[in-house]
Formats: sequence, C-alpha cells, structure tokens
Amino acid sequence: MVIKTSAHYQREYRKRLREQGLVKKEIWILPEQRPKAREMEKELRKPLISTSGLPVDANGSNRAKWRTGALFGELSTTGMVRSGKASIEIIDGAETTMMITMHEYGDLPVFMTVSGDQIIAESILWPASFVQDQAAFNETILRTQNYYPLSTICLGKRADEDYYLMEGTVSSVSDINDIILEVETLANNVIRVTEAYADILQ
Repeated sequence: MVIKTSAHYQREYRKRLREQGLVKKEIWILPEQRPKAREMEKELRKPLISTSGLPVDANGSNRAKWRTGALFGELSTTGMVRSGKASIEIIDGAETTMMITMHEYGDLPVFMTVSGDQIIAESILWPASFVQDQAAFNETILRTQNYYPLSTICLGKRADEDYYLMEGTVSSVSDINDIILEVETLANNVIRVTEAYADILQ
C-alpha cells in the first residue's frame, strides 16, 4: 500500500465537499467557541427541510430513509466500487451489516449498518490489550479527538474482548455522496490514528 500524506487526503476531502455543492467560508471566533462552531457546521451540511418536515434533495424532492438492501445496491453502482477502490458484501446476522473493503487502504474493512435514523460506519482499530496504560491513552484520545473529522474513537466488545473502534454516523436520509464521504473519511482517519498512536501501542 502506498502511504499518502495527510495533505493528499485533505485535498481529496475538500474536493468531495465541493462536489456536493458545499462552499468554504472562513469565520473568526473565540477559541472557546470551537465546539459550538463544529456543531453549527454539521447542522449547515444537513439536507434542507421541506414545509412537511421531511428532508429534501437539491431539487426539492422528499427523500425516504435508506434501507440496508437499497443502500447496498446504490453503493455497488458508485465509482468507488466500480473503479475497484472498494468492494462491498452483505453479512447476515442479528443485524444485517455491509462490509466495505477499502482496497486503497490496505483492504481495510469498514462495517456499515442502517439503524433507525442513522447509518453507522465502523472499523476496528486494535484490541484494548495492546495498550499498556489505558487511562493515559484514553486521556490522549480525548485531547486529540478533534484531529479526526467526522469520526469518533470508542471502546466496544468484539468476540468477548474489548477493542478500540473508530465510528462515524450520518443521517439515514443522507445523499449517497455524503455516505461515501463518511466511509472514505473513516478509512483515512483509521490510517492516520494508527500512525499517530503507533509508539503508544505494544
């Protein structure tokens, strides 16, 4: 796998935002207002709401919530999959899950589920047992979380063992481009966070 610099991913991230019709606006705020500004940015990226209270697309048409089968079908036709950058399959279980294998990121698996009002994307980072001082490591994560946009690091049980996970969520009425952006950003962040914390892990 060719390791690209963070500048490359930043350019691709901004390109994807522009393709969605978003524009960059610079604002000046007090340092303590950063969390509020991030929340406002997330809100401003959400779809417009019609007078009926339902999300609308760029043409003003109401959009329904994604279901797993329909989302799988739509993702299968995207350039990300057709170009071979990723492949996708369904994993049947208690909750139907899609596994998106990101070939450009060393075949990194991203698991995606549609759950109510949200679409959840998740990737496993490493077992908690790989961290010598978990308390200190958790504090480091809390202090550096803002470096990884659209993603959150958390602990979860997998096969009866604690694992550190990276997750991202989007609305279940999101445009397909927003969903692809979430998957690609998550994969990028997994690589970045693994590089950033390599010295802390056993």
